[in-house]
Amino acid sequence: MLQNFPIEIPKNKNEQQKIASCLSSLDEVITAHIQKLELLKDHKKGLMQNLFPQKGERVPKYRFLEYEKDGEWEEKTVGEVYDFKITNSFSRECLNYEKGKVKNIHYGDIHLKFSTLFDITKEYVPFINQEVSIKKIKKESYCIEGDMIFADASEDLNDVGKSIEIINLNNEKLVSGLHTLLARQREKKIEIGFGGYLFKSDWVRRQIQREAQGTKVLGISATRISDVKISYPKNPQEQQKITSCLSALDDLIKEEVGQIEQLNLHKKGLMQGLFPKIEN
Repeated sequence: MLQNFPIEIPKNKNEQQKIASCLSSLDEVITAHIQKLELLKDHKKGLMQNLFPQKGERVPKYRFLEYEKDGEWEEKTVGEVYDFKITNSFSRECLNYEKGKVKNIHYGDIHLKFSTLFDITKEYVPFINQEVSIKKIKKESYCIEGDMIFADASEDLNDVGKSIEIINLNNEKLVSGLHTLLARQREKKIEIGFGGYLFKSDWVRRQIQREAQGTKVLGISATRISDVKISYPKNPQEQQKITSCLSALDDLIKEEVGQIEQLNLHKKGLMQGLFPKIEN
């Protein structure tokens, strides 16, 4: 079949070489950016392992010099620090991206697209359809900054209990929806942003995975997450420093992802422009 497929090539070999050189140079640039992205991800993975204590440790391996004499981190269970609020069960059919008064976090978006530190001005979040009644949603079920939202179901063990932290609502109304758990601090112990990374740290993630139940679809409940142990520095400034370090690295990773996407679009445009379109 392929041997009968028509192709068109320039008769001049110099033109062929010029096109090949142009595209291979672009491929090299794309490859270099992909390698840089992988290095940044590996660097972040290493920092996450060392900026947070592992099982049985009360201090992390890496600590900023100004906090080395601050002593051990505080260790608590999630349930001692956080209280869980009621969430809704609106399906995708109850949501839209056009208009509404209240936005809704769907668990699928936690898995696929939302950033660890959720800033509503930077995320594409659906509204609850206007014909859907929201009268039964209690005031305490509306998200506030500092809330943690967990996806309570996943087919993949690596994603069960995946979480985001609400860091900016921009005065918009937001609720936590289908297959999510909404956790709010009982009193302020965790600084804005720190919780997002804390719940992505190795030791905490391993505990959540162990608490997951199910076969084809894994689930985690508020009761089981409440038993997970977490540790955090007592000094809020140390929490802020860790958050700033990791969020700056996340920004670099996002920038690199964007550059790779733009380069691939540029290559696609070149491929379409440098080769003639073959009509059916």
